[in-house]
Amino acid sequence: MKKNNVPPIAKQIPKELVAHNDVRIDNYFWLNDRDNPDVIDYLEQENAYCDSMMKHTEQFQKNLFEEMKSRIKEDDESVPYKYNGYWYIVKFETGKNYPIYIRRKDTLDSQDELLFNCNEMAEGHSYFKLTGISISPDNSKVSFGLDTVGRRQYTIHIKDLETNELFSDKITNATGSSTWANDCKTLFYTSKNEQTLRSEKVFKHHLGTDSKNDKLVYHEKDDTFNVSVYKSKSRQYLIIGSHSTLTNEYQVLNADTPNANFKLFQERIRGLEYSISHFEEHFYILTNLDNATNFKLMKTNVVNTAIKNWKEVIPHRKEVMLEGIDIFKEFLVMSERENGLNNIRIKRWDNTDDYYLPFDNETYTAYTSTNVDFDTSILRYGYNALTTPVSIIDFDMVNKTKNIKKEQEVLGGKFKKENYVSERIWATAGDGTKIPMSLVHHKSTTKSKATPLLMYAYGSYGHTIDPYFSTIRLSLLDRGFIYVIAHIRGSEYLGRPWYENGKLLLKKNTFTDFIDCTKHLIAKNYSSPSHLYAMGGSAGGLLMGSIMNMAPNLYNGIVAQVPFVDVITTMLDDSIPLTTGEYDEWGNPNDLAYYSYMKSYSPYDNVSKQNYPNTLITTGLHDSQVQYWEPAKWAAKLRTHKTNDALLLLKTNMDAGHGGASGRFESLKEDALEFAFLLDLEGISA
Repeated sequence: MKKNNVPPIAKQIPKELVAHNDVRIDNYFWLNDRDNPDVIDYLEQENAYCDSMMKHTEQFQKNLFEEMKSRIKEDDESVPYKYNGYWYIVKFETGKNYPIYIRRKDTLDSQDELLFNCNEMAEGHSYFKLTGISISPDNSKVSFGLDTVGRRQYTIHIKDLETNELFSDKITNATGSSTWANDCKTLFYTSKNEQTLRSEKVFKHHLGTDSKNDKLVYHEKDDTFNVSVYKSKSRQYLIIGSHSTLTNEYQVLNADTPNANFKLFQERIRGLEYSISHFEEHFYILTNLDNATNFKLMKTNVVNTAIKNWKEVIPHRKEVMLEGIDIFKEFLVMSERENGLNNIRIKRWDNTDDYYLPFDNETYTAYTSTNVDFDTSILRYGYNALTTPVSIIDFDMVNKTKNIKKEQEVLGGKFKKENYVSERIWATAGDGTKIPMSLVHHKSTTKSKATPLLMYAYGSYGHTIDPYFSTIRLSLLDRGFIYVIAHIRGSEYLGRPWYENGKLLLKKNTFTDFIDCTKHLIAKNYSSPSHLYAMGGSAGGLLMGSIMNMAPNLYNGIVAQVPFVDVITTMLDDSIPLTTGEYDEWGNPNDLAYYSYMKSYSPYDNVSKQNYPNTLITTGLHDSQVQYWEPAKWAAKLRTHKTNDALLLLKTNMDAGHGGASGRFESLKEDALEFAFLLDLEGISA
């Protein structure tokens, strides 16, 4: 890439940060002020520099955007699902960025009833997000949340579906979700702490009243917990859930008596994780009780819910993780994971049948989908793979027959699944652990030292990136890239122990696993450091920052999306959104042991005088998950430390938050920039 401009250099204002008698000097702490004109000016200078350095790819970016967009069916709609007498559908129209929500009464042949046209609602907003749609039990009203900033602070509104008019009720600073009691007049919702954005309070709102008078139902005072409120699938119970990384607690209330008091289901016990589902006279409990690391299923009657009354239904299995359940009138459906692969198990309550859905691929993703009805023998599930578009399938659990309701269309006429090859391979980590990777490439792509390869991973919070299909990714595969998902520790790809071995004081396993996967790919001649690239976002951006410090010579380019890179400073500041709730993931740096360990890997603290790969860093000014100043400070520090002329770009979306641009296609422009960055490094310009 030709470098025509001098990069912006942020001013340095040294600030001493002291903890445990350890002094860190942060020269860019001043960037932690969104309202400072100098901060905005610096971000805009970085944006201008990024635009200048990528200017020669402008047309290529436009072409990539149009190419990605052309594969997507614009006039599309979801598979309808039936709930409480209505069929619900989400539609998209050609040329429009946002969804349209409709419903049809009784049958799919009925007339459309418009719930929301988000295209009209989004007019005049640079960012728009509608969430938390909740229909009242009598089908006459709908509550929903709106965010027009990108900071995930929603305003809840209520719409009269008979008149299509909004009620005057308006609830601000909410999570966006809400749930109706069975009287169709009482609405329960969660609100956020104004500063930390932690969901901490549950309120009860009566239709037609001022939200200032809403009654506080529950205040979660432990700042390591978040709180939520929802209704059971049976529609018989309102449930308040308190959640931290390692501990859960629930309270329940009959949905017919919204003015009564919630009853504690089972008080929190440090390290006890459980979730509850109601069916007839029992609650079913998915839990890790008694060292059930991969979880087991228990049940208790609705009256005596304390832990001493729990009875085992499905025992713990060392090699199989029980990830979730779906309850039907005649069937229990279990979502399991074994050896990294998704399994769906179907069991009759009367024990006359117990079987698994057949899947014959080694790199696939399968999951239960929208199953809101109890009294049905139809299970809806989704299936896709690295080479196979998404299918939504209705499976008859009695006849064991399937009906493919929809298969994702890949437009443009070029895609044929047989033109792509996927496989799963295993690397060996430094401690001898086998690390799986899923990879895909075009069948005409040959593995060699000159083959471009992009590695992706996340590796935190037990969140697993399964091998999924992507129409966007085709723009790389069709240009000769191999794409790899590294299933590193910190996810739950190989069960709960896989997560436990990639967190807290074992967090570095996440980074070294990724590096060992990279070395394996090089050793097996899939690519070479001159053509190897890595990408990750949020906690995956932390991964990118760590591997850049630890093994910069292995990568030609890095894309770090909304990266969490200033670990210690953030984790020491309990006023920042998410911090206190993260202690069980990263540790509490107020404890010296965790402070020292974090300091040893925190990307920002470990930037050093060395050669770094070509790097593109992205962020959003209104990001509530990873504050914009982390990537901004990191970019500024990298500029003064890197000892080579590798490209370093920072792109800030001044109108968006953690999820990037809103709208169906706007986010593709960000993908096009990232892909143009990678392809240009490979000398590919068309």
